[in-house]
Amino acid sequence: MSTYRDPDARAAAKAGVLRTVGTRERRSHLSAPRVPTVGIDIGGTKVMAGVVDADGNILEKIKTETPDKSKSAKVVEDTITELVLDLSDRHDVHAVGIGAAGWVDADRARVLFAPHLAWRNEPLRDALQDRLAVPVMVDNDANTAAWAEWRFGAGRGEDHLVMITLGTGIGGAILEDGRVKRGKYGVAGEFGHMQVVPGGHRCPCGNRGCWEQYSSGNALVREARELAAADSPVAHGLIERVKGNVPEITGPLITELAREGDAMCVELLQDIGQWLGVGIANLAAALDPSCFVIGGGVSAADDLLIGPARDAFRRHLTGRGYRPEARIAKAQLGPEAGMVGAADLSRLVARRFRRANRRRVERHERYERYAQALRTGGNGRPSRTSQEPPA
Repeated sequence: MSTYRDPDARAAAKAGVLRTVGTRERRSHLSAPRVPTVGIDIGGTKVMAGVVDADGNILEKIKTETPDKSKSAKVVEDTITELVLDLSDRHDVHAVGIGAAGWVDADRARVLFAPHLAWRNEPLRDALQDRLAVPVMVDNDANTAAWAEWRFGAGRGEDHLVMITLGTGIGGAILEDGRVKRGKYGVAGEFGHMQVVPGGHRCPCGNRGCWEQYSSGNALVREARELAAADSPVAHGLIERVKGNVPEITGPLITELAREGDAMCVELLQDIGQWLGVGIANLAAALDPSCFVIGGGVSAADDLLIGPARDAFRRHLTGRGYRPEARIAKAQLGPEAGMVGAADLSRLVARRFRRANRRRVERHERYERYAQALRTGGNGRPSRTSQEPPA
């Protein structure tokens, strides 16, 4: 009798197959072609493009402003195309990877929804492939950043990693055993839209009280501008720095003043950091990773932000004192992480593209040899020794 009728044996066999497949996928980046590729990071305020080599080194990068979300999707495609063609003038580009601030489907072909852009079920991969004539890979920007940190940065050596990107909003990604966990429909890791305050601030996603409304660049700037607009005495230093022009208050300016010792700016970053720690504790209860990597532009505040986050994490961690604590680390690759990860992930697409090209070239060469044999074999027929029928 076959042992596969035994449920335990069948489960063990299935587990063996899954382990084999998982190992092959984890190692696939090691066999990817070591060729330069372009990575593109599209956020709420900027589009960054760069040529990246196989070791994660940026050979060249350029930036431009993100087109306003009221503009058509084609305007964003035009912006990406111009950046890639500009870089292609100086580099031999084999593939393009795009990290988009939005939901990308499981096939990594369509952007289902982007709160800061005019993308709604947009077939971005195919549209750009037709225009660029090289293979294109599309993924969520937090997924690409997590991949970069796992390959080249703060997450090296970690088997279970969660990435949190603090920028205009909050992005997130889960990486387990060297594989990005995208979920059934491709939209896993949207931690920024966990509701942490019922009935709280309205979020661009349409809900209220989302985590990113309390721990993000937008949240930081909103709180500072509200205090400045109310002419609060605690905001005197900030008001003086912008000469009373409240719209000029930005996240980097707040961080700069905090480093200089401005008490209100320090307090604002502490508030953002505490909310960050609360969210991380919730994620630890659900996912139990070994490491949280904090990236994005707001992470430039360093321990002014991450110190309070660690404290809040320890206070709110479920089972605190009786379980191992995940490491919380600042991303090492900075704002370029999403771009570097997108470029590196696109190498797997470049490998398939090169194989297909090689097969086309080999097929063409076979036909050329056959045609040459027809021309030289006499009487319009190839000689028996030179005949080679096409495949």
